[in-house]
Amino acid sequence: MTTQTVPQVGHLIGGETPADNLRDVHDPGRLDEVVAQVAVGTAEDVDRAVRAAHAAFPGWRDTPAAERVQKLLAAADLLAGSGEELAPLLVREHGGVLWEAQTDFALGTGVLQHTSSLVEDFLRPVEFDDEQSFISVEKVPRGVAAAIVPWNMPVVLTMMKLAPALATGNTLVLKPSPFAPAALTLALQKIAAQLPSGVLNVVHGEGDVGAALCSHPLVRKVGFTGGTATAQKVIEATSGTIKNVTLELGGNDPAIVLDDADIDATLERMLKGVYTRTGQICFAVKRIYVPRGLYARFADAFCDRVNEYAVGHGLDPQASFGPLNNEAQFKKVTDLLDRTRNSSAQLIQLGRKLDPSSWDNGYYVLPHVVRDVEHTAPVSCEEQFGPIVPLIAYDDEEQVIGWANDSDYGLGSSVWTSDPDRGLSLARRIEAGSTFINTHSFESLDLRMPFGGIKSSGIGREFGTAGLNAYVEEHSIRRLK
Repeated sequence: MTTQTVPQVGHLIGGETPADNLRDVHDPGRLDEVVAQVAVGTAEDVDRAVRAAHAAFPGWRDTPAAERVQKLLAAADLLAGSGEELAPLLVREHGGVLWEAQTDFALGTGVLQHTSSLVEDFLRPVEFDDEQSFISVEKVPRGVAAAIVPWNMPVVLTMMKLAPALATGNTLVLKPSPFAPAALTLALQKIAAQLPSGVLNVVHGEGDVGAALCSHPLVRKVGFTGGTATAQKVIEATSGTIKNVTLELGGNDPAIVLDDADIDATLERMLKGVYTRTGQICFAVKRIYVPRGLYARFADAFCDRVNEYAVGHGLDPQASFGPLNNEAQFKKVTDLLDRTRNSSAQLIQLGRKLDPSSWDNGYYVLPHVVRDVEHTAPVSCEEQFGPIVPLIAYDDEEQVIGWANDSDYGLGSSVWTSDPDRGLSLARRIEAGSTFINTHSFESLDLRMPFGGIKSSGIGREFGTAGLNAYVEEHSIRRLK
């Protein structure tokens, strides 16, 4: 790629796109290639963006909900139309394969459309009228909202915050991940052009920018998706100004296979939720529990299928999945592999390299399966966030429920069975924000289902009316007669 074709992406502050102090964004699958140059922000940039959003808030708040909905539906059309153009750039930023990036744009479009369809009914006041008084309970926007999003699925994760924030009348300042900022920002620039100046703002940068955004006194709401350690810093940064916070964090999601499960049908669906995005999905399958009597057959069949995978650059149509996103994640995953390799468990490397000559020019890791592993092993207890999954044998349902719940996390989970009633009964005993039966992947999500976690997997919910609730205050008005 020549210098002339590398997009230069600035901030988005009050309708302007300043692009000073640029840094290079590299392709995680071709580390010697620069795919974009993106502005590096400061606390002063954050202050300008927040003040622009604050100035725009009264006008946007007072815009009729139906008019806001029309603008957001137009934004959804723009987002859908941007996928073909921007998905290849997103692949070269975050390391996914092309269909994953296209899915990101499609899911983001769906969130915008679905959220917009709910908001007018959602905002309708609840009224009580009796002999004593008239009461109106009204939902009002909080003010300036801040959103901090990660790199793995940046478009849909942004829309999960942007859609409810703007639909309910808030204004927004967003900080993209420095590991996938360009395609997202270019899409947001198109959306912002359809909105009043200052309603949607973007500031790029590292943790100092996030801290300045979270601690700003004019920010009244923070929506964050990312790691639990960073979430603790978000809570610290917001504590001085008492903001409402939604945190969607990591997981160590269990998949429980029951003894009546159809192995072939289970694997056909389950594997979509293990290695997609190279395992770098918060609610991906991260530990699989299999009845001891079924274990050998299941593990053999699992490994046979995984061995068919090919790993390469995300724009290679033959690639099953691409590289890990960044050096820190690569080191974390390779360290976990080393520790597992030196344990009593059986670590099996599978699949093949599409282009071995380019392997050292990217953060590539082949798929791994861990057999004969204990429930208490690090690879079972930690969030791997990479192409490695343990298969754990269990003896009975009481044991496996105890093991599934023996975690600091509680985001997603799944049960695999031929008996729907049995699956539902077991699902109700799992400590998680979501439990899926006979599915556990992007296909499992439904916008009518609140999404989020318990324990160290987060605070609050996104999607639907639950997501809308996070961006409003209830204002109760009572008039005596």
